[in-house]
Amino acid sequence: MTTIARSVLDVFNDLYAMFGRETYCRLFPVILTDRGSEFSNPVPIEQDENDELRSLVFYCNPSAPYQKGGIEVAHELVRRVLPKGKSFDDLQQEDIDLMLSHINSYKRGKLNSRSAYQLFNFIYGDDILPKLNIREIEANDIVLSPKLLKK
Repeated sequence: MTTIARSVLDVFNDLYAMFGRETYCRLFPVILTDRGSEFSNPVPIEQDENDELRSLVFYCNPSAPYQKGGIEVAHELVRRVLPKGKSFDDLQQEDIDLMLSHINSYKRGKLNSRSAYQLFNFIYGDDILPKLNIREIEANDIVLSPKLLKK
């Protein structure tokens, strides 16, 4: 297993440990991905340490962004903060948490003028996002540009 694949697996294992089986399986029944090397061996992601199914990994077709439309919108919003060509190497977890808090607080027409944060809390309750260090940002304070992470 490559170092990157191990890192991705570690993230899923950490989430599984943090949320427990029931909540994890409710949050991640399906994982949609491309065919990157970090997902080349889906079995350790799909199964827990007891070989029980916890998620299903599905690969989207190349050049078919419509198969994962919601994530493509999130990518566009990430690229507003971190334009293409900008390295992610210097980011700290706090930077990522801040960026995701701003992105997920942004209200969207497709969500009936609600934010992803509000919709997630409505569906899953308000105890999960704080565990991920995601907080709601007031609409007037949302920054979706490179200046968000200027230090």
